[in-house]
Amino acid sequence: MQVLVVGAGVVGLAIARAAAIAGHDVVVAEAASGIGTGVSSRNSEVIHAGLYYPTGSRRAYYCPRGRRMLYEFCASHGVPHRKCGKLVVATNASEIERLEAVYKQAQLNGVEGVEIVDVATAKRLEPALACVAAMHSPETGIIDSHRFMLALRGDLEDRGGMIAFNSPIERLRPARGGWEAAVGGSEPQWLSFDAAVNCAGLGAQRLARATESYSSDRVPRLVLAKGNYFGFSGQPVFSRLIYPVPVPGGLGVHVTLDL
Repeated sequence: MQVLVVGAGVVGLAIARAAAIAGHDVVVAEAASGIGTGVSSRNSEVIHAGLYYPTGSRRAYYCPRGRRMLYEFCASHGVPHRKCGKLVVATNASEIERLEAVYKQAQLNGVEGVEIVDVATAKRLEPALACVAAMHSPETGIIDSHRFMLALRGDLEDRGGMIAFNSPIERLRPARGGWEAAVGGSEPQWLSFDAAVNCAGLGAQRLARATESYSSDRVPRLVLAKGNYFGFSGQPVFSRLIYPVPVPGGLGVHVTLDL
């Protein structure tokens, strides 16, 4: 089967790699001149344990499973990473109830090793921490996302897959049991594939709306969120990730680490 994957971010590369390992002929079409230039390189590089997601949701199922697979992949491919753990902290008594709710959700999601710890234990883990209670998640970690994407690309290309850079996909349409893709760039053309996978990141909604026979009612709303990062170059204060009790709409201001 000839498979088109639109987008060479981490999701596109992972799907393309899996398709190539399964024996398919895979082409990844990437609008930029390199891999992972979009949201895949604009994040905190955290390997999440799966603490927060609602019971029965896809994220509650896939995050813990994917996290275990990711640690195995990193170990087998030499991708820099560290299972440093994470503390979710309550800084006043009014936050303890929400902290306990996160703990219960993590247990329902099957996250291993999570526990509520008292102030003395939290201070023993992180002496610089000020809190009234905390939840320890030992399975949370950090990863070099760029090396991860290079490893995915290597597996893809080792199995005959290819990446076409500077090749934006502008339209998709069903044709003869498969798909035709309008490739833009310096050499516009239509190409045919048996299957097409939309992994276009922030452009995924636009491409979905430009896909013939795909109802616009099925296209999820694009919600943009801007994160602000502040760097600290002194001696590290913490050895684990430090997160507040989550707030509506986000995870709050938190501390992450570099490898």
